[in-house]
Amino acid sequence: MTDRELMDIARRAAENAYAPYSRFKVGAALETETNKVYTGCNVENAALGDTICAERTAACKAVSEGDTKFKRIAIWGEGDDYCMPCGSCRQFLLEFSDDMEVLCAKAGGRYVSYKLSQLIPHPFKF
Repeated sequence: MTDRELMDIARRAAENAYAPYSRFKVGAALETETNKVYTGCNVENAALGDTICAERTAACKAVSEGDTKFKRIAIWGEGDDYCMPCGSCRQFLLEFSDDMEVLCAKAGGRYVSYKLSQLIPHPFKF
């Protein structure tokens, strides 16, 4: 699967986002080592701390299916800046792979690519 195909899956996942407070829809497409793709979108809540990001939604779906070896994730957002994973998502994803690729898009479909270890250079680990 190409980067663009994975990003298109993330874009479609964003259409399902529940974002009545921020009005900022995010979609994620997580590819695992088994070449399966799990999607997620952000789901907001009036109690903001209970909001879940698209990246963690996709990761929880993968883990709940027994798929815990992550290869890469595409994150789609329509902002002027690249839609980067928040700190909580970076730490959450690191639990499963510090070497995974992270593709981050912005309005118009342009995207950049990082290794997760670049985005969280000094992670918390047991």
